[in-house]
Amino acid sequence: MTLKRSFDILLAIIATVILLIPFVLVALMVRLTSKGPILYWSSRIGKNNVLFQMPKFRSMKVGTPAVATHLLSDPKSLLTPIGSFLRKSSLDELPQLWNILKGDMSFVGPRPALFNQDDLIEQRTIAGVHTLTPGLTGWAQINGRDELPIPQKVALDVEYMHLQSFWFDLKIIFLTFLKVLRKDGITH
Repeated sequence: MTLKRSFDILLAIIATVILLIPFVLVALMVRLTSKGPILYWSSRIGKNNVLFQMPKFRSMKVGTPAVATHLLSDPKSLLTPIGSFLRKSSLDELPQLWNILKGDMSFVGPRPALFNQDDLIEQRTIAGVHTLTPGLTGWAQINGRDELPIPQKVALDVEYMHLQSFWFDLKIIFLTFLKVLRKDGITH
């Protein structure tokens, strides 16, 4: 087992224990404020372009198309009553600790593409980024999050691929924490 994988497992276990009460509170808030399941399971592209299921606390209304949010004509109208809060606080991402424990994801790596983001998948494959385990956060997330055009996102993923190390991952986790606190790069 690599240092990165060992770190992922240890940090995911610690985070799950520490965040147990917030998990329960968010689940209750989702259940009480909108109809539908608590979790939304999204088909995502993993390492070597293998499809996996990624859970998020549901922030969008049931029936919202399974496309990148920026492709929706009016994403704000599709948010649940607490959806904006969940997204801005990144609390909707907490269930992905499950994927980290399973090994589908890492704490740091390129964000997993949606199954239908063919342009992103193709560019990552050509660049060799598809060989990396996707992450809860990543270098592209720190440098623009949702606003980045796909070629720039892929360029940052390639940069991460070449620079990746334990210390670089720690830097990205720290910078992610700061971005979440400041709510940087979130458009809805």
